[in-house]
Amino acid sequence: MDKTAFKARTKTYALNVITLVESLPRCRTADVLGKQLLRSATSVAANYRAACRARSNAEFISKMCIVEEEADECLFWFELLIGSGLVKQENISRLLNEGDQIVAMTIASIKTARQRGLNPQSEFRNPQ
Repeated sequence: MDKTAFKARTKTYALNVITLVESLPRCRTADVLGKQLLRSATSVAANYRAACRARSNAEFISKMCIVEEEADECLFWFELLIGSGLVKQENISRLLNEGDQIVAMTIASIKTARQRGLNPQSEFRNPQ
């Protein structure tokens, strides 16, 4: 997957999370968990964009590590939303799956960048 496609994918993920958060019931727990999820999901997209503009391999890896951390954090907030009974797992299974895939691809990209010393302007590569 090239960087343009992954930029679009992370942006779509953030937009889908926005839709989910807006649909949560209005209560204190949903407000807190929703805000945390919203911050994490939008950070995934924003930090991937920043990684694509990295000025060095070290900066690229650093930004991608933030993407990994925030994407994994989204999965945690989803777990809490499900565990608290605010959403049903089957209603967010696509978001969970997409989050898992984003984490996996990000980890693979970080490993590749560390092993090969990739130029930060090179395309994002999906492991085969």
